[in-house]
Amino acid sequence: MAQTDLRLSQLSHGGGCGCKLAPAVLRELLADQPVGQMFPQLLVGNETADDAAVWQLDDQTAVIATTDFFMPMVDDAHAFGRIAATNAISDIYAMGGRPIMALAILGMPVDRLPAGTIRDILQGGQSVCAEAGIPVAGGHSIDSVEPIYGLAVIGIVNPGKLRRNADAQPGDVLILTKGLGVGHYSAAIKKDALDQAGIDEMIASTTLLNRIGVDLADDPAVRAITDVTGFGILGHGLEVARASGVRLVIDRAALPRLSRADDLAQAGFVTGASHRNWAAYGDDITLPPDCPDWQRALLCDPQTSGGLLVSVAADSAPGWIDRLHEAGYPLAAVIGGVEQGGGVTVL
Repeated sequence: MAQTDLRLSQLSHGGGCGCKLAPAVLRELLADQPVGQMFPQLLVGNETADDAAVWQLDDQTAVIATTDFFMPMVDDAHAFGRIAATNAISDIYAMGGRPIMALAILGMPVDRLPAGTIRDILQGGQSVCAEAGIPVAGGHSIDSVEPIYGLAVIGIVNPGKLRRNADAQPGDVLILTKGLGVGHYSAAIKKDALDQAGIDEMIASTTLLNRIGVDLADDPAVRAITDVTGFGILGHGLEVARASGVRLVIDRAALPRLSRADDLAQAGFVTGASHRNWAAYGDDITLPPDCPDWQRALLCDPQTSGGLLVSVAADSAPGWIDRLHEAGYPLAAVIGGVEQGGGVTVL
């Protein structure tokens, strides 16, 4: 791999999904944007803050379209490409679809980064697309001040198997398929305070494709799916609650976490996005009185290429936990349930 004395994580003001605009800012910017009621073929637009747009072609096929890109959260160029690609493809899986092709989105400070480093980023993304069985069929590149990489991804789904974030039902059980703490790890990386074992753990999680979403969508007992990324488990959980007209109840003790997430959070390795997230949606979250600040930061921690949050009928949840573990998601766990009401309550 090409080497550079510049650390990728130091070339950007943020990293990974921590770069996302805060939820409140995004809502303000989109407030006057048109929605899709005039287009009956548009099954999913921006009305419910879902993971991707979905356009129905016929009774058997709908097209899923999404895009995601960000700045480096790791210094290894190949790993950065892999993480960014895995994160972008996840939106297709979160809708219950199969990806069919991708377009690369590339912005690089070409006067500061060697060509070999940029090639490594592209090759990392290509390697993940190969794992997903899709081509990188083209793309667009610009010269930019900070390094940016991601994908636009197209997928397909049978409309009957489409899974929105708006269909959770009272009585459902909530499952999370990956551990939390990615933002805390990336904050430590940026300060050069995480050893290689910790970096490897984070990369392993963030490059694990959420392909299990296709299997989940085959089960009618699975009502709703979303992926947990930059707004944290509370933010994306709140999107499900708002879209579905329900209350999500999350057991903080049951949340799966990367092995050092708690320690890093308590040591103060917290991203700015975590604070912005809480400021944006904290009024709609009920926390227990004994919740310490570090734990609240973990609940708001921006996840890059995080797991799937799944709302499933209660009697099907145990079987799905077994299937998820067998499929290579060892941290998958039941984290709470769905009730009548609104907002998110943390126990």
